[in-house]
Amino acid sequence: MAATIAQTLNDLIRTGADDATALSSPGGVPLTFAALRALTARTVADLNAHGTGRGARIAIVLPNGPDMAAAFIALAAGAVAAPLNPAYTAEEFTFYLRDLGATLLVAAEGDETPAVRVAERLGIAVVRLSPTPEQGAGSFTLRFPEGAAAPAPQGGPSAPGDLALVLHTSGTTSRPKIVPLSQANVCASARNIRNALAFTAQDRGLNIMPLFHIHGLIAGILAPLSAGGQVCCTPGFSALKFFGWMGEARPTWYTAVPTMHQAILGRAGRNAETIAANPLRLIRSSSSSLPPQVMAALEEAFGAPVIEAYGMTEAAHQMASNPLPPRPHCPGCVGLAAGPEIAVVGPDGEPLASGETGEIVIRGDNVMAGYENNPAANAEAFTRQGWFRTGDQGSLSPEGYLTITGRLKEIINRGGEKISPREVDEILMDHPAVAQCVTFAVPHDKLGEEVAAAIVLREGADASEAEIRAFAASRLAGFKVPAKVLLLDEIPQGATGKLQRIGLARKLGLG
Repeated sequence: MAATIAQTLNDLIRTGADDATALSSPGGVPLTFAALRALTARTVADLNAHGTGRGARIAIVLPNGPDMAAAFIALAAGAVAAPLNPAYTAEEFTFYLRDLGATLLVAAEGDETPAVRVAERLGIAVVRLSPTPEQGAGSFTLRFPEGAAAPAPQGGPSAPGDLALVLHTSGTTSRPKIVPLSQANVCASARNIRNALAFTAQDRGLNIMPLFHIHGLIAGILAPLSAGGQVCCTPGFSALKFFGWMGEARPTWYTAVPTMHQAILGRAGRNAETIAANPLRLIRSSSSSLPPQVMAALEEAFGAPVIEAYGMTEAAHQMASNPLPPRPHCPGCVGLAAGPEIAVVGPDGEPLASGETGEIVIRGDNVMAGYENNPAANAEAFTRQGWFRTGDQGSLSPEGYLTITGRLKEIINRGGEKISPREVDEILMDHPAVAQCVTFAVPHDKLGEEVAAAIVLREGADASEAEIRAFAASRLAGFKVPAKVLLLDEIPQGATGKLQRIGLARKLGLG
């Protein structure tokens, strides 16, 4: 563990030994911590010389992999990183670049992403990144636009209170909100994950998460680096390539969202030799609920504990985590407070007794100070007692284990009866033919909302809508049984692989 508490990204990457590997990639040359530190210092100096310093916002549109990981660290160490999904359309890039107030866009040399055309139209300078993989995974040079620029007024490495990262909320029901996270926020979250999972310099992560998302950036990259460990950065998730990467990188752990775990599990049986030859210390799951059935199957296939955690962008990712063995990690719950304080409160904002269901609230040094330029959202998001309202509903056990019953906005109100979609999911996942399931609300002219479920069947399995409804009826009260069951080849996912309930009825033509 680090001897001092890192408050900035520059502090965080000082942890690893000079000759220890920080970043690697499948088939690539490793990048040492000494090289990562030198790359970061050189990048900050380049930015400063071209007029960009602390507080300036740099949009990053790069493919997943070591270049994106290193660029995020190096740029955020002396400015503000704003990673964007490379799959966005020109219209989406226009919104995000304007809303962020970006002054630079970093894109790969030769990449014809629509972000470049949009940036040029908006008068945002475009900086081109050229990988130099022979110097180590993630190593790069930057080419700035021609023309002289005054040196940055605020140069040098960022301070703890400076912003490191700005991201948008998903915006499934409204305009996305800007979440500004300070250097201290992201370092605190990395430290919380490192402590929860007992990372050391001997740990090797295999990152399959997208690096325009908080989960990948903090849990996938910064947390293991903060312990002096290494990360093998893949080009993005692929169930077909996962076990090949596993055999090459020999990871001790990986983190993913449930849909990724399920895809990996689908190929685990035919890769038993690779699993046995590369034993994992742990598997981490976060960003959406992991069905208990999937947790059990993963633990059986890999012979490793599956540690479910709870995170959100506004908390720089992690809020709670199940503990490592020998302490119990409980299927269907997201564990103990792992960094910030956690409480469950009633409508008056006062904490409820253990076992009672209410809204989950948090406060701590990883939590953002507030949404940017949005006093109305902040007035709603923070209680009088200084807690941040997560929008999730749940309860705490007497031992402090947190169980999430659902998003408050996702609770289905069927004629006054309140139904937690997660409860229905967990029942339907017990059906032997069901591989994936998402329960969601559909509009109803008399009840307001009715229960529906989108289901993907296991390969080779067969079940009808009537059979699945009958199975649900044998285990659930009548008002919770899905009135409609849709059997699909694939359930629509968000950009990070999460299954999204809000808006699903509309996407499926039911709203």
